Amino acid sequence: MIIRAALVGLGSVNRHLMTILADKKDRLQQDHEVEIRLVALVDSRGVAASQDEQGYDPREILAAKQAGKSTADLPGYQPGRSMVELIETLDCDLVFEASPVDLVTGGPGLEVTRKALARGITVVLANKGPLVLAYHELHELAARSGAGLGFSATVCGGLPIINMGRRDMIAGDISRLRGIFNSTSNFILGEMATGRSYDDALAEAQRRGIAETDPSLDVGGWDTANKLVIIANAILRMKVGLKDVAVAGITDITPAMITAAANEGKVYKLVASAEGGKLSVAPLALPKDDFLAHCDGWEMGVEIHSDIYGIMYHKLWEREPTPTAASMLRDAVNIICG
Repeated sequence: MIIRAALVGLGSVNRHLMTILADKKDRLQQDHEVEIRLVALVDSRGVAASQDEQGYDPREILAAKQAGKSTADLPGYQPGRSMVELIETLDCDLVFEASPVDLVTGGPGLEVTRKALARGITVVLANKGPLVLAYHELHELAARSGAGLGFSATVCGGLPIINMGRRDMIAGDISRLRGIFNSTSNFILGEMATGRSYDDALAEAQRRGIAETDPSLDVGGWDTANKLVIIANAILRMKVGLKDVAVAGITDITPAMITAAANEGKVYKLVASAEGGKLSVAPLALPKDDFLAHCDGWEMGVEIHSDIYGIMYHKLWEREPTPTAASMLRDAVNIICG
């Protein structure tokens, strides 16, 4: 089966996805009888649509990006045209959407997702923005057109929290869910526990590329809250937005507080929690034998309490976005192959 796909956003996640598509091409054909061809590419410079039936070679695109080139340097570049315009006429089956997150308007990512779903084109998201702002609208669009909508990559990368809740806990009711969903804040708190100041730990996170130049989404708790909103809508049978989450970040946590907690056998973590219909994100001093207290550095984790599936603990170590990109591929194959 040949799947014609468009990549929206050529940042780190979709670049890793292209590497996977190149490396695993034969495996996808062998195990799933699927061949994914890249027929359109979008970055900050514009859009390019392949004139070749085989589409773009992922390795060639990766080499071009490594050399500092953009879509404007690729064959099929369409100056002055946006992906929103292109998606209205593009002959494709699938959109991998990993453009920058915009939590005010949803940005081009939301509009591309709307247009694609309305046309019956499957969309796989790594971009949280469209879901945080329009979760139920997008699912209604997909239901009307028969398009698929995958988004497990939006929450904790390769950790399949969404898939477990939607697919693997049939008839189960979740009574409590807690998690650590943001590696930047987790790294900073861990560094502070070794004696570093908040400012030094943040600077180190930025130097390593963990934190953005503007890290407010991470340290303010909003990235964690976004993921909690997606989880609540997707697997907790809730209909909520960011306004329904009580959010506190880690900016007020001091070395003295961390030392005092350590003296009591506790460790600070930024914890997302859903229980009793209430959603919250806050730094908590957890006992050192708590499961989430053992999610260190690059790790993310989730604890799920349910009526018929018991209590589950899942953890992921993800230092680079390969697992996130792999999750996009996983969603696409699951949708395509049913």
